[in-house]
This record gives sequence, structure tokens and C-alpha cells, in this order.
Amino acid sequence: MLEDFHSPFDATVVSLLSASGAEIVGKANCDEFGMGSLNFYSAHGPVVNPFGLQADGHAERRSAGGSSGGSAAAVATQLCDACMKDSALGTDTGGSVRLPASYCGIVGLKPSYGIISRTLNQGHLENLKGDSLAGLRVGVPQEYFPTELQPSIVTPVRAILDQLRARGATIVPVSLPSTPYALSAYYVISSAEASSNLARYDGIEYGMRVEPPPGANLTKTANVYAYTRSQGFGKEVQRRMLLGTYALSAEAFENYFLQAQRVRKLIKADFDRVFCIPSALNAPSTDPVDSAEGVHVLIHPSAIQTAPALPDNEGRSQEDGASTLDAYVQDVMTVPASLAGLPALNVPAGNGADGWPIGVSVVGQWGSDDLVLRVGEVIERCREDI
Repeated sequence: MLEDFHSPFDATVVSLLSASGAEIVGKANCDEFGMGSLNFYSAHGPVVNPFGLQADGHAERRSAGGSSGGSAAAVATQLCDACMKDSALGTDTGGSVRLPASYCGIVGLKPSYGIISRTLNQGHLENLKGDSLAGLRVGVPQEYFPTELQPSIVTPVRAILDQLRARGATIVPVSLPSTPYALSAYYVISSAEASSNLARYDGIEYGMRVEPPPGANLTKTANVYAYTRSQGFGKEVQRRMLLGTYALSAEAFENYFLQAQRVRKLIKADFDRVFCIPSALNAPSTDPVDSAEGVHVLIHPSAIQTAPALPDNEGRSQEDGASTLDAYVQDVMTVPASLAGLPALNVPAGNGADGWPIGVSVVGQWGSDDLVLRVGEVIERCREDI
């Protein structure tokens, strides 16, 4: 749809990085319009996870994650080391930075929604210095260890928690009961937003235009839209636009879109209930969480499995129903923080039984990005003692 398009402006984050001396060297592969969890849906083909690259040049074809799989692969192979100190930009709506980071064995941050990381709420746990975590309360949500979780992921996560406890942190089991409904709510809301945002691509005023075949009925504007969108959008984008359009329709708006927004509020309320740090987005509460019972951060596995295998000509197609559902399920651990707009950081935690990377997520209250990063830094040092 945007082939040969050159944007007349930069994103704010690109402008700020450039002004600070960073060099933007190019674009990385990703799922079309950022819609995908495994990087199946790119116009350039899927990104192969570089962790499986062998000395002879062959690679075990596993996903680098999506949608920002190209960014993760670039960092993992140090392709951007000289220009941005081994960093890359990605987009994360439901886990599209954190999943690739987990699969590729690197660090990936989704900041608090609406702010630039580390600009607000400085000063929580001022005494958190060096490796000491005295006073830090770490919540472990029980809903993030479902039966679908790959068994070999649990052991490294538990080892990280043991190391945090040894450094003075208090590990607290918590419950986020609305978590099981997050994935369904996310796909309704995100598809509705995608349908609305992509409506401008109509073949008339914005984006490419596909000329209809001779004899086509052009008396209806909808036909012009259909010819362009069926050729300009990939199958996954079309799928989500159809879902989103239906969710926003008069017959489905109440039962799907509004219901999903209600679930979103419940999920945010769950997080607010367990954090001892109040959200700057909320009105002052007359019944704040007791700091002796609430937690400062949450820690849980970033993904339900290590990097999945990429589909090939002999396996399932990326377009068949099973593969699509499998891709959607990958987001189950990451979408709750996205729905609540919270900062979430993936940190490498070791390797699974198959030898591939796994990650843990550190999630904080809205605006506590600095604390999340500081805890993540300690976790990186913890791995040296495991």
C-alpha cells in the first residue's frame, strides 16, 4: 500500500534521537502496519531469528518475533552497534517489541503510554542502589503461569526471583483476575483502531490506487475502495480491518467494542489494586493501596514459549487458520500491560530446554519507567550468579 512512499516528516522519537547525536541508518523489517506477533506478515518475507545462525551460514528457521522482528534481529547481530550504541526502534501495541526481545535474547522496552521513558515519577525507592533491593516489593501474578506455558520457562524465571530475594527484595504472590480476558479484548480494540486508522487508504485520496479490470462497475465508490484494498493490503491487515469494521458496526458496537473497553478498565483496575505506587493518570484516591501490601513492580515470563518455528512450504501456511490463531496466542503475556498503558521491559533470563532464549518482563505503574529500568539492570547482573 505504501510502496515508494517517502514520509515528509520524522516521528518525534526519531527527531529527538537525531538531535541528541544518534544516527538513523535505515529501516528494519516488520509485519505490515505493525500487525503481527511472529513477523509472518511482511512484504519482504519473515525475519529469521539470528540466534539459530550457524557458523556455516545455515540457520534454524525460527521466528524473530513480531511485529518489530527486524529491529530485534539487528540488535542481536550488532548491526546497529556503531550508530545507536546497539539500539533500535520498534513499535509495541500488544507486545511487538517485548516478544521479539524475548525470542532473540535482548532487552526491549515498551514505555508508559503517552510519555518518553524516564521523564516522570523519578525518585521511587531512592535507596535502591547497586545490587541491593532492600525495600523493593516484587509481585508475581499467578495468572501468568498458565498451563500453556512451556515448562522449561518456569525454572529460569524462578531462579531470577530467587536472586532478587537474595538481594533483599520481597517476593509477593498477587492475582490479576481479569487477565484471561485481556487477549480477546485487545484484538477487538486494536482491530477497531486499525480499521479506523486505515480507512484513509481508499485508492482515491491516500495511498496507492489499483486500476479495476475492464468492465468493472465503478458507479459505486465502494468498488473502487475494494479493488485497491484487496491488492494493497496483505491478508492479515485485511482480516483485522474486517474484524474492526464489524466491531464498530451498529449491531456489534455494544456487545463487542464497548464490552472490550469495559474489560480494559477492569484490567487497569487490577494493576492499580496491586501497585503501591499510585498512577499519575488517576484522580487522588481516598482509599490508597497500603504500601506495606502493594508491590513496586511485577515480574512474569514474557512469552509462553521460546521462538516458534517459521512456516515453510512443507508445513502450515502463514495464512491458514491454525497458524493465525497460534500467532495471536503469542501475545497473551504482553497485552495486559499494553491495555493498561504501563511500562514493561523484557530482560533476558536464560535459555529454555531447547537452548533458545527466554525473557522475563518487569512491569511497573504508569510513569515508573525509571524504576522498571533499574530493576531490569539488576536482573541482568543477577544472571551472572545463576
